[in-house]
Amino acid sequence: VPNHKSPGYPPQSRPSSRIPSLSCKGGFHWGIATFSLLQSAHFSPTFFLSLHPTGSREAAFTYAITAAGVAHAVTAACSQGNLSNCGCDREKQGYYNQEEGWKWGGCSADIRYGIEFSRRFVDAREIRKSARRLMNLHNNEAGRKVLEERMKLECKCHGVSGSCTTKTCWTTLPKFREIGYILKEKYNAAVQVEVVRASRLRQPTFLKIKQIRSYQKPMETDLVYIDKSPNYCEEDASTGSVGTQGRLCNRTSPSADGCDMMCCGRGYNTHQYTKVWQCNCKFHWCCFVKCNTCSERTEVFTCK
Repeated sequence: VPNHKSPGYPPQSRPSSRIPSLSCKGGFHWGIATFSLLQSAHFSPTFFLSLHPTGSREAAFTYAITAAGVAHAVTAACSQGNLSNCGCDREKQGYYNQEEGWKWGGCSADIRYGIEFSRRFVDAREIRKSARRLMNLHNNEAGRKVLEERMKLECKCHGVSGSCTTKTCWTTLPKFREIGYILKEKYNAAVQVEVVRASRLRQPTFLKIKQIRSYQKPMETDLVYIDKSPNYCEEDASTGSVGTQGRLCNRTSPSADGCDMMCCGRGYNTHQYTKVWQCNCKFHWCCFVKCNTCSERTEVFTCK
């Protein structure tokens, strides 16, 4: 693996695989679809992408957030000067926008470099021509597009006594958690598609929304899937599902975190325990801290 300031695949692309995994854990913390391999804190992007043998909406989310994560991490590394062959966006330097009354300055994040790196790095494994390849590439691009559309413009005023005679502006990356939330919403609204074989060789050419007598293509930022999701209620090694047995649930919630939905109708167990902590701490001269011991009876619920 290349070292610091390397022109090749940077070390930053390895931590970037943790970024989507953490966002995935956060977004799906109370979802039924939870995968055993996500319990691992360290894995490569290729390993991350091998989680889903089926073209489900969970696969769509995984590919999109991985592609966005690589682009985000590499762009951040460029802005921080950690890579020798990229840096700040050179096209956003010195230009003055008369209509808006500001000029480019500072260090604008070079999102185009990050996106292009993500295409070379993440999309490279999609060699075999198939419907799944078209699905994966679409979701990769959707993740990158969501990131690109959420780039932020920050400005600083210049002038006498705090006036804003001129403004210097630059682009910055959004927090990746924000991208994760957006992609989670797109996962909820994912579109089922099917392949169109338009060439003489009957090879997959493009994807269309799965409707009778419709050739409408999905939107650029839609997450798309081919296969319906498998049953994540039960443990299944072939899909990577660990099932929901033993999962914490909320007894009073009607949503995905509720015991009725999380436990898939199997019911739940009630556990009682005493939570103990130090409280009402005070500093006494000199020099020690004295605390009381507080306790509280608590109930938690887990799926049968």
